[in-house]
Amino acid sequence: MWSRRSLLRAALFAAASPAVRADEFEGDPYRSGVWIDMRREYLGGAAVVYDARVGVEAPAFAEDPMNVPVSVRVDPALGPVSKISVFVDRNPIRHVLDYEPMQALPAIAFRFKLEQASPVRAAARTADGVWHVGGTLVDSAGGGCTVAGESRQDGSWSQTLGQVSARLFERAEGSRLRVRVMHPMDTGLAGGIPAFYMKRLSVQDAGGHELARVLPFEPVSENPVFSFDFAHTPAGGVRLVGIDNDGNRIAGQVQ
Repeated sequence: MWSRRSLLRAALFAAASPAVRADEFEGDPYRSGVWIDMRREYLGGAAVVYDARVGVEAPAFAEDPMNVPVSVRVDPALGPVSKISVFVDRNPIRHVLDYEPMQALPAIAFRFKLEQASPVRAAARTADGVWHVGGTLVDSAGGGCTVAGESRQDGSWSQTLGQVSARLFERAEGSRLRVRVMHPMDTGLAGGIPAFYMKRLSVQDAGGHELARVLPFEPVSENPVFSFDFAHTPAGGVRLVGIDNDGNRIAGQVQ
């Protein structure tokens, strides 16, 4: 029979054992302390699954921290996706973008600013309310969020603000829409320059029905370029309608 001291010692050992101790990172493959708070802030109390079927591609090292390319693609096996959110753990502004595919495929590509080496994540919400999270690590010398963009430095931003260029590319599996909007996308973290960024861009068909919606935040790169994929080419072309946080309207059209 075990003594009381032996039972206490066994209980203390079990509590300290890695096999039974609760995972302080809650399953996060990147073991990021800040992510625990981030997922609660941005994803609420919904279930989170770390899932390789949410593919995130970005360079292993970001040579230009103000223009880091990233593409997100969700495996169709997950079923309908209502929203994709992109985060950077170690950015001063961590929420980078929200994307609602609607009638587009659950995939998006763009560029963002990176302040320092960090996990870059995409969370895809499926019809059951579960967030499926994928990611990748990006190294960088950093500083991308706290430096004024080129158009701010040379003063050209005011001449090009809101200009839209776009093109539809036919592909074997559907079509790709590539859109560029001229905007400084100021983070508010460079000295003397307040936050000034495009906050919504809607892709619509010729009849004004919304096909997809992107909600960028300050870390999206200056003069952002977005790529959207469709299973079928929208008939009659597409319209682009948006607004920035200062109320400036954005409009364009692709035939």
